[in-house]
Amino acid sequence: MENVCSDEELMGRIQEQDPEALSELYDRYSGVLKAMIMRIIHNDAEADDLLQEIYMELWKHARNYSPEKGKPLGWIVTLTRRRSIDRLRKRQSYMRAEERLQQQTEQQPEAWIHNTVDADIESADLRQMLGRIIALLPPAQQQAIDLAFFKGMSQREIAAFTQIPLGTIKTRLELGLKKIADGLKGFKDEF
Repeated sequence: MENVCSDEELMGRIQEQDPEALSELYDRYSGVLKAMIMRIIHNDAEADDLLQEIYMELWKHARNYSPEKGKPLGWIVTLTRRRSIDRLRKRQSYMRAEERLQQQTEQQPEAWIHNTVDADIESADLRQMLGRIIALLPPAQQQAIDLAFFKGMSQREIAAFTQIPLGTIKTRLELGLKKIADGLKGFKDEF
C-alpha cells in the first residue's frame, strides 16, 4: 500500500521546493479548485489558466503558509477564491471600459472618424514621447504606471498583484505621473 502524505506534510515539502509534493497537491485538489473557480468566473479556459496561476503562486509563496493559522486546504481555498474574484473584477472592468469606448465611438460625428490622419500622426508622436519619458522613470514607477494605465488595474489590484503595500503603490503612481507631467511641459505648445 502506498504511503499517502497529509496536506501539512505536502506543504512542508513544497516549502522545501519539492516539485513532487506540488504535483501531489495538484492531483488531490485541482478538480475541487477548478469547480470553485468556475462558479465565480464561468469560463473554462480562463478557469484552467487561473488554476495554473494559483498553483504557481502557491509554489512561489509557500513560505507564507503557517500551520498555526489553519489547514493547508483552507489557505489554498482562500487564495483561489481571492484570485477568482480578482479575475472576475478585472474582466468586468475591461468589459465596462470596452462598452464606454464603443459608446464614445458611436457618438462621434462622422467627420471626426474619417478625418483622423493628422490626429493619428500627433498621437503616434505623443506615444513615442511618452514612451521615452516613461523609460526614464525608476523601474518601480514604470511597473506601477504600466499596470495601472496599460493593463487597467486598480491601485488595490496592483498592490495585491505585486504584494506591495497599497500606500507604496499610490506613492509610486503619484511620483511617476508627476515626472511624466513634468516631462511633457516642454512640449505643450507642440500638441
